[in-house]
Amino acid sequence: MKILVIGGGGREHAICVALSKDDSVTALCCAPGNPGVAEVAELREVDALDPAAVAALARDFGADLVVVGPEAPLVAGVADAVRAAGIACFGPSGEAAQLEGSKAFSKEIMAAAGVPTAESFVCATVAEAERALDAFGAPYVVKDDALAAGKGVVVTEDRAEALAHARACVERADGRVVIEAYLDGPEVSLFAITDGTTVLPLQPAQDFKRIGDDDQGPNTGGMGAYSPLPWAPAGLVAEVLERVLQPTVDELRRRGTPFAGLLYAGLALTSRGTRVVEFNARFGDPETQVVLPLLRTPLAEVLMAAATGTLDRIEPLRWHDGAAVTIVLASAGYPASSRNGDVIRGVRAAEMLSSAAGGSVRVYQAGTALDADGELVTAGGRVLAVTGRGRDLASARKMAYSGLTEIDFAGAQHRGDIASAAVAGKVRAASEG
Repeated sequence: MKILVIGGGGREHAICVALSKDDSVTALCCAPGNPGVAEVAELREVDALDPAAVAALARDFGADLVVVGPEAPLVAGVADAVRAAGIACFGPSGEAAQLEGSKAFSKEIMAAAGVPTAESFVCATVAEAERALDAFGAPYVVKDDALAAGKGVVVTEDRAEALAHARACVERADGRVVIEAYLDGPEVSLFAITDGTTVLPLQPAQDFKRIGDDDQGPNTGGMGAYSPLPWAPAGLVAEVLERVLQPTVDELRRRGTPFAGLLYAGLALTSRGTRVVEFNARFGDPETQVVLPLLRTPLAEVLMAAATGTLDRIEPLRWHDGAAVTIVLASAGYPASSRNGDVIRGVRAAEMLSSAAGGSVRVYQAGTALDADGELVTAGGRVLAVTGRGRDLASARKMAYSGLTEIDFAGAQHRGDIASAAVAGKVRAASEG
């Protein structure tokens, strides 16, 4: 099987590493990829937002399957163009990808499917936004209706800050904002692979959105993650499959816009039960960097089955024992800005670490490039994701932070508390008191 992966971040690096270990994959290409991906896949150049260009590349490469990583190409209709070229594609159509592309559309689907989520108002003017903020009160939750690379959400006690974000959203051309009730309780990320009918949930993870320890500072695309969740209620995955994932997939199919690809449910385990915070239409970053390393089932066959409507023939997924923790290293100034060109040292040293108990480290590259001298340098906000694996969450966390200490670049920043509360047994679903 020849596979083309579209994207160039840490998520795509993790996908390519998983596919490279699959014996059924005879050729692997990534466009545009990054220096880390180049170690396991051929790199090609392409405008990922140009559906015709991606389809042409897939034909030129002779791809049997195209895997679209980021959300923007999906919303732009890349998967539609690939399928129109007669090539299997893992990723929803542009219309189905509006589940992530528009928060308002997502709320509409959830209402129709009876999926539990926060009460909300869709606002198109500042006056409407003010009324919605006052209706819910603090903490205020304000979400840009459109794609915002994981940074379009503001949760704050400060009404002025909430209103300023709402104003910025609605004052753009055709801009809208979703204002909703605050959901208490810990958040969970649950990926599910689907062919539009059958839904196959993966192992849940938890990510960390804020830039600073103790969830301080602005939202980011994600500063770390871990999996599995030792504190998660028994039956959580089965409950979410029954009440959230399957009804959503069924509703989209009923509307004539079947969703075939990765359905990502961001959940809050609140005092009133499980609620959907948001849907994404692709693998999450950095959760992919902890979930895929734990998957024993070869990835390619599962993605191809989803792309060809045969997911019901796949055997139950198999998982490695143990746990994984990933810590994101971000560049100076992130998330407000990023500094490029700082030389990165120590990636190889980090990946050579291991423990007597079988622990290991893998470094996934995201915002990286090679300079004129062939040195690895920073080239984005989130630069690296350092993933440790171990026999349990504590040992995986230890491996991840050990790997992190081997790596250095000017202005590097990271959180020091990824998975610490879970290791200490301090995370509880709100419904558990």
